[in-house]
Amino acid sequence: MFKELALNPIAFNLGSIKVHWYGIFIASAVMIAIYLSVKEGALHGIKSDDIYNMVLYALPVAIISARAYYVIFQWGYYRNNLDQIVQIWDGGIAIYGSLIGAGIVVYLFCRYHLISFWLMLDVISPTVIMGQAIGRWGNFMNQEAFGQATSLAFLQHLHLPTFIINQMNIMGVYRQPTFLYESMWDLLGFILLMSLRHLPHFYKEGEVFFTYVMWYSFGRFFTEGMRTDSLMMFGDIRVSQFLSVILFIASILAIVYRRYHYTKLPWYY
Repeated sequence: MFKELALNPIAFNLGSIKVHWYGIFIASAVMIAIYLSVKEGALHGIKSDDIYNMVLYALPVAIISARAYYVIFQWGYYRNNLDQIVQIWDGGIAIYGSLIGAGIVVYLFCRYHLISFWLMLDVISPTVIMGQAIGRWGNFMNQEAFGQATSLAFLQHLHLPTFIINQMNIMGVYRQPTFLYESMWDLLGFILLMSLRHLPHFYKEGEVFFTYVMWYSFGRFFTEGMRTDSLMMFGDIRVSQFLSVILFIASILAIVYRRYHYTKLPWYY
């Protein structure tokens, strides 16, 4: 599956247990996101224990829903390979699926603990997109989430490090590093949100989250169009592109509607 020059997706072994780089990147992203969310939450009166407890509920649900989302749209394959459904270490989890599952848990948790749902989303949104930027490097190690065929000259023209170029040689064909495009877009989104959300009287509660949704869905629409492993619906329609359009438009409408109809919404900062 991997060329000689490709990086090993296995980081190390613990006895008979293989520790994948994919899992290491995901775990690292989660830990950094929790740390930053706790720091920001303290500025808004959200207890660190509330964030820790929320993550304990949301994380497993996010993983299950991300895998379920992927399996549902690839059921033609998995119905004949049921034993592979649980093999998430080889990739095959959908970010939109994880966001849906985690979002439901966050809503229920905030409602039960009398915490503003929109405020919590504003606190965690920049850290979520930062986590997505890190997580894409797990795809890189697994040689997945790549784009259409390209040439060595094109990759060299991008001034990419040699290890990335080598890793993009998949089954003898150089591929567009769409994982890298999306990771860089997410990183820019993280910097943007971190820079803007502390501007006085700039965001109303909930609008940091909606900005995150707009930024991520806009970039995802284009990177998804370059990929060759997209989940499909209704023939040639890519699921993530369809959902990206819906979320982008819905976020704009939500901001306009809330600003117009709820003039007493509190400022985020």
